[in-house]
Amino acid sequence: MEALIEQLGFFNEMATWAVWSGIVLIFLIFGFTGAPLWIWAVAGLVALAGLGAPVWLISAFIVLAVIFNVKAIRRTLLSGPIMKVLEALKILPAISETEQTAIDAGTVWVEGELFSGSPDLKRMNSEAYPDLTDKEREFMDGPAEELCSMVSDWKVFQRKGFDDETWNFMKEKRFFGLIIPEEYGGYGFSANAHSAIVAKLASRCGPLATTVMVPNSLGPAELLMHYGTQEQKDHYLPRLAKGEEMPCFALTEPNAGSDAGGMQSEGEVFKGDDGELYLKLNWDKRYITLAAISTVIGLAFKLKDPDNLLGKGENLGITAALVPSDTEGVELGKRHDPLGVPFYNCPTRGKDVIVPVDAIIGGVEGAGNGWRMLMESLAVGRGISLPAQAIGGAKTATRAVGAYALIRKQFGLNIGKFEGIEEPMAKIGGYTYMMDAARGYICGALDKGAKPAVVTAIAKYNFTELGREIVNDSMDIVGGAGISMGPRNIFAHSYIAMPIAITVEGANILTRTLMIFGQGAIRSHPYALKEIEALMNKDVKKFDDAFWKHIGHVVKNEVRSCLLSITRGRLASSPVSGPAAKYYRKLAWASASFAFMADMALGSYGGALKMKEKLAGRYADILSWMLLATATLRRFEAEGRKKEDEIFLHWSMQHAFYRIQTAFDEIYSEIEVPGLSWLFRGPVGLWSRMNRIGKKPSDKLGHKVAQAMQVRGDQRDRLTSGIYVPESADEALGKYEYAMKVIEESFPIYKKLYKATKAGEIKKAHVLKQLDAALEKGVITQDEAEIVKKTEEARFDAILVDEFTLDEYNRSAVSEDEIPLGYRKDDGETVLV
Repeated sequence: MEALIEQLGFFNEMATWAVWSGIVLIFLIFGFTGAPLWIWAVAGLVALAGLGAPVWLISAFIVLAVIFNVKAIRRTLLSGPIMKVLEALKILPAISETEQTAIDAGTVWVEGELFSGSPDLKRMNSEAYPDLTDKEREFMDGPAEELCSMVSDWKVFQRKGFDDETWNFMKEKRFFGLIIPEEYGGYGFSANAHSAIVAKLASRCGPLATTVMVPNSLGPAELLMHYGTQEQKDHYLPRLAKGEEMPCFALTEPNAGSDAGGMQSEGEVFKGDDGELYLKLNWDKRYITLAAISTVIGLAFKLKDPDNLLGKGENLGITAALVPSDTEGVELGKRHDPLGVPFYNCPTRGKDVIVPVDAIIGGVEGAGNGWRMLMESLAVGRGISLPAQAIGGAKTATRAVGAYALIRKQFGLNIGKFEGIEEPMAKIGGYTYMMDAARGYICGALDKGAKPAVVTAIAKYNFTELGREIVNDSMDIVGGAGISMGPRNIFAHSYIAMPIAITVEGANILTRTLMIFGQGAIRSHPYALKEIEALMNKDVKKFDDAFWKHIGHVVKNEVRSCLLSITRGRLASSPVSGPAAKYYRKLAWASASFAFMADMALGSYGGALKMKEKLAGRYADILSWMLLATATLRRFEAEGRKKEDEIFLHWSMQHAFYRIQTAFDEIYSEIEVPGLSWLFRGPVGLWSRMNRIGKKPSDKLGHKVAQAMQVRGDQRDRLTSGIYVPESADEALGKYEYAMKVIEESFPIYKKLYKATKAGEIKKAHVLKQLDAALEKGVITQDEAEIVKKTEEARFDAILVDEFTLDEYNRSAVSEDEIPLGYRKDDGETVLV
């Protein structure tokens, strides 16, 4: 045997450096590609034999190879004992029933690719990027455009609601039936169209968008479409589509906000004197949009059946039911005041409310399934409503700020030429391009039937946070025009309302720290959930399969992360050529590093990871910006790689990788890995700072983005497509548009005056004071002088702010003849009917 081993020592004739270089190269190739365990075993055996290793060492290696590769032996000797250790140490997080429902409710989409460490970039670049159908575009250009023209945001805030004409138009044009199928009298629009319509309405008036989006989002219509009985659908859906029924959905309670599972609202099944089954309901809900004017309440409550009349046990859990608002015991009629923003947001209570058992959505079969229904609906809705509102506001800001920066002059220059203004302008334009890309990308997935709860949580959190940055920057740029309230002010109401979007549909702090990564790490990781379920079910076979694949996954991503970092992503292949290719390679690099570090956190903290919210938030940031980057790349390719859009592509991608870099640096400095914390805080952290995956976009690039926002044309129109732009110069945004138009048209005349001033032909002064001298010396013609006067008038009118007489300022918010729908006058006081 020893003679045979000696003959097999073929490496002995090669140079030592070549042997070990080859071994290292093979190791890196196997690790980078994720070679299966048996190939590693064969390669190890060949290496030992080639090096002339002693018989005992080769024999020991063969024994280990057999143990690791023969599943029956591995389960007995390794996987079973490891399971017992993990159970004892509680390494893997336990999952509650409500968490399990939330995890099971959604589907995994491209976030699974990003979690894998070796994403299928070709697939990610091939995902649907939808456009509106002819019918959807007709609605956008018709009823949606007309509704916007009917509504004045300022008047809505002054009168605390809409007039009868607006309400009747919304009902007549079936704005509350956007998602209801045509067979029930709705439109059956796609998620993309639903999102685009809400965004357009939001660009005109925030409360208008909220009022339309709520009945089309989480509420009776959506729940009935997916889970209702045929009888429930036939009764309610046509009435909801026509606006004959006004729905609300009551979920949140004083003691059950983020922790909806802690709700105290209850229902009890009982048999009536007529022998029929009924529910007795008691609830106390708050923050319920449209509740005060609702005719039907979608109610979430915990259902008990003490006599087991339904045959499903005594405690059935969270259930959803439809309760007519005029049912005895239902309390409506009060309103909350969310920062003065006039949309109906209200409490509702019920005391011993009796409804038939078939009021449960889905009938008896739906009893106890309410939490699943809600989670599945939210997994979709979070990707549409609030992101749509945010992008509507972002596009309006991009258009308005671009115009204002050209119109407004200080120190003799348009303020858009100042670098201090360019910096926030570049953020506004770059964020808008990126957010709109993600809006389309995510809606494309939703329209294909995906319910990616992690992705839609990313959308809700990041769209509203970026929207907050955009409105803050816009307020800074327009200055006094932003803080002076009135119909000319485009930004104040959005600024006031922004914390509402941050708070609802899952508060942003919770969404970032728990939902995106805390639950995302379990839901989207290729093996974590399988391991947890195997442990909970004590299934050694499934645990063995998942655990050892997980180990291989970690090794693969460690190698990929190192090699992609050293080569700055060049080892990865891009599915496209052109300017986007380098960013796809960086995305592969970021994904590998993220996946490896995610496993470091899971292995180090185990079940305690969900309490490490600061750390989880940084992981959430990386996953978020990888998704936003993916969507941006997809948009650029889907729109035909437009040359003029390259500046927005580059700014968005560079900013995304800068944010990813920042989050990685914070993770390296804070993560605690037993015995290895020093490695991440020292050498790894230092290498990361030296070999950055991204840095801030350059000032030069930001300058190009800011300047593009100040030029009328196709690029600006595409960047802000789908919003309401009034044609009248009497409107706030219309004034900006008109002034921008005449300024651009008169630019050659101003250039003549500038040259004449510089040459000393006319004195330096305000342009209107130069006209007589310029005419006298033939610098400009009389017609050109009139154009300059018209331009300066438009410029001055655009920068004016509203002013009021004392009587106007002190007037009542609601006059006698402007009582909002659902209210009446009672002894001089406006009260709800």
